[in-house]
Amino acid sequence: MALYPVAGCKIFIGGVLADKSADFVEADFASQTWKEISGWSQMGPIGDTAQVITTSLIGSDRDKKQKGTRNAGSMQNVFAAMDTDEGQIALIGASQARSNYAFKVELNDKPVGAAPTPSQRLFIGLVMSAQEQGGGANTIRNLESTIEINSNIVRVAAATGDA
Repeated sequence: MALYPVAGCKIFIGGVLADKSADFVEADFASQTWKEISGWSQMGPIGDTAQVITTSLIGSDRDKKQKGTRNAGSMQNVFAAMDTDEGQIALIGASQARSNYAFKVELNDKPVGAAPTPSQRLFIGLVMSAQEQGGGANTIRNLESTIEINSNIVRVAAATGDA
């Protein structure tokens, strides 16, 4: 089993992509034009968590639990603020809109091969914030952003590109 560092991962923002009633698949993102959001310094979590449904049953003196709806979470990211970066500009613009945007995370697991591609995570989300963060004298300005993920996470496996 190979282990991969977070260093080298990349995040991209696409355009507006409407929600749908079924789960997303890789092909749903094929028409996107991606802009890398540069300066990524802290990667937030992504992935489903089920809500718990609890029913207190008098006759058994026990609470029974069931899984309810799923929520893919709030991805809280930190970027080194770069005022002219097209990806950061797009992220800030998306924070001012009410629409879902397409996102792509490329992981750092590119295999050996002729035209290798790393694994990816694709999803849509609402950009809830894009705030500048200061700090002490020996820190840089940061851009902090929260993406409320509004779909399933599409997992695309790494590929060698060999025929």
